[in-house]
Amino acid sequence: MQSKASVAVVILAHNESLHLPRALEHVAKFANEVFVVDSGSADNTVEIARRCGAQVLEHPFQNYARQFEWALANAPITSDWVMRLDADEVIEDDLADEIIARLPQFAADVTGVNLNRKTIFQGKFLKHGGRYPLWLLRIWRRGKAHIEDRWMDEHMVLDEGRAVNFRGGFADHNLHDLTFFIAKHNGYASREALDVLNRRMHLFGDPEPSLAAGSTARQASTKRFIKEAIYNRIPFEMSATAYFLYRYIFQLGFLDGRAGLVYHVLQGFWYRFLVGAKVRELKTIVRRAPNDAVMRSELARATRQRID
Repeated sequence: MQSKASVAVVILAHNESLHLPRALEHVAKFANEVFVVDSGSADNTVEIARRCGAQVLEHPFQNYARQFEWALANAPITSDWVMRLDADEVIEDDLADEIIARLPQFAADVTGVNLNRKTIFQGKFLKHGGRYPLWLLRIWRRGKAHIEDRWMDEHMVLDEGRAVNFRGGFADHNLHDLTFFIAKHNGYASREALDVLNRRMHLFGDPEPSLAAGSTARQASTKRFIKEAIYNRIPFEMSATAYFLYRYIFQLGFLDGRAGLVYHVLQGFWYRFLVGAKVRELKTIVRRAPNDAVMRSELARATRQRID
């Protein structure tokens, strides 16, 4: 029987009773510490986490970045390495074996590990449309990385050292229906619109600099640059349409069949269009607000987000 790696897995959770048992079962194969940070679940998420041996911390949610930053600062992590995992993500057996075998062998200058995430939508592995390969920095030496302070699309960023790639299976596999998917992405769109507006108008202080090459997965830093330098400067009616056509036709999204069509229309067109429309709406709110307090109150009302 293989020994476990010196890895602490940190999972943020809210009403995740459907996914959490699966996630905890898979990380139990390699992690010697697991922390679940709950933000007021109304189901039995906390009970499941404790029953499966995870340490539970509770903290109110503002956005993912702030919640994860709080988790890193307050979880009593003693492991050499830390992994960021969503409750609906799955670490497959070959990746668990790779973590156990390779992490202890790295030289000190290796401080991060990029994982290649699969997207499973309506039971289908989406291999096209820019969904795979999808490299993300998800494992790092304790104290050697931080999470970007953004409302949406936050990445882990290395403070020093370099990252290597692991090839084992890692999947985003949400089991909820389309109604849940649409509601979740509506919330995402509100947070991303706040982030876009903040970067344009500095509403909540100076935004964090964009991803630097080498600080996270190269694919992530390249996509961020294109998004902020080009995409966000084009009227959203044009950019959302062009982005969908690029993903569905030029990146061969149509090869993923009906599930691919639904996913790319919703996530590649509708979601991007919704973000643009919300940015326009929020910009009007900001311009009409007589003072900062009213502006924050109105933005919170329009986005259903906590704006402290």
